[in-house]
Amino acid sequence: MSGVSRATLYLAVGVACGAFAAAFVGGAASQATSNADASAGDRLALFARAFETARDAYVDAPDENKMVVGAVNGMLASLDPHSTYLDAKALGEFQNTMKGEEFGGLGLEVMQEGDLVRVVSPIDETPAARAGLMSGDVITAIDDTPVKGLSLKEAVDRMRGPAKTSVKLTVQRDGDKAPREFTIVREIIKVLPVRARLEGGGDIGYIRITQFNQETYDGVQKAMARFRSDPGSDKIKGYVLDLRNNPGGLLTQSIEVVNAFVDHGEIVSTRGRALDQQQEYYARSGGDLSQHKPLVVLINGGSASASEIVSGALQDLKRATLIGTRSFGKGSVQTVLPLGEDGALKLTTARYYTPSGRSIQAKGIEPDIKVREAIPEDLKGKVDSKGEASLTGHLKNGDDEKTGSEAYVPPDPTKDAQLIAAIDLLHGRTTAKAKDAASGDN
Repeated sequence: MSGVSRATLYLAVGVACGAFAAAFVGGAASQATSNADASAGDRLALFARAFETARDAYVDAPDENKMVVGAVNGMLASLDPHSTYLDAKALGEFQNTMKGEEFGGLGLEVMQEGDLVRVVSPIDETPAARAGLMSGDVITAIDDTPVKGLSLKEAVDRMRGPAKTSVKLTVQRDGDKAPREFTIVREIIKVLPVRARLEGGGDIGYIRITQFNQETYDGVQKAMARFRSDPGSDKIKGYVLDLRNNPGGLLTQSIEVVNAFVDHGEIVSTRGRALDQQQEYYARSGGDLSQHKPLVVLINGGSASASEIVSGALQDLKRATLIGTRSFGKGSVQTVLPLGEDGALKLTTARYYTPSGRSIQAKGIEPDIKVREAIPEDLKGKVDSKGEASLTGHLKNGDDEKTGSEAYVPPDPTKDAQLIAAIDLLHGRTTAKAKDAASGDN
């Protein structure tokens, strides 16, 4: 999911589509007062003529609402892969997800890619993760209904449903000649964005963030409080912040998480066409909960958007060592712009930049120490994230765009090379895995 700007949380900042609605409904009511307005009016007139012709001449009487929604989705799809239309129901579900509320489903973060649906990341400890769905999998059919021709919302609606009911997904995985089929029983999904435990024999505080929703910073606060209250808290040598396969979420929460480890400096800036998208966000003094203890951040090809804001800021501020592989490369901000009773547009409104002024759009964050996982033989070549640069219609960023990298995290922590390298680094040891740093480009 995309990082969402501060305007999103207010849900009333700049309803940018009001002019479109007035022009479409009122026609001449929004007569041009400038060349730009006249040009827009001409284009809307073309749409109106096409709509009326199709409505009146199509072989069967079409669903007019479906035609309009299809036109809006087509318009947004022509902009970039992350702009989309949310009808009233989808908007409510999106808001509930950001609040951390429950829903019946599989536990998948997905995105539209052309005519198909690609898995961004399965959510930890959900039916999808347990079934073996992976970042990069392409869903081609749901209950034998081809995904081609469905909108993203229609595909998601088919995957969601009452708990204890099942759904069959047909999945094409990179490197497989034949598609795979997964029959998965839905559960009530309660996204717990933060999980924490002690590692390294009890002297390393490990925090895994799976999503940046409205509960994320509170979860980090509680984790740090538990570490401090532990009888052996004085022995804690440092922290591991695990952002692997985290698809992102709310920009405001990513800023708060960075502030949990720093107490000064710029965290991120956003730049867009609108004045309210020209923002700089700074750490507030006294926000650091880590007592300045060493920090390692884990990233991989499934770390996107808000995850990249956090890792990029902590890297630029020299606060953390990044271990893993290149991140996804999603450097744009989406704002939810309400359309009244008709839902909202989730629209790309800005690019974000790390404290040093880096845009990671279609490039990603490079770790300080490259460590690749030992991929099981049956998964080799099948767990790579193609990255933002591979998406059709993505925002361009110069000539040196980068692909993604591996998005595999071993289920057994004792076999997790990236985690082991982080713990060794915090213990003052130079692990052989960190030395090797897997000389490949991933």
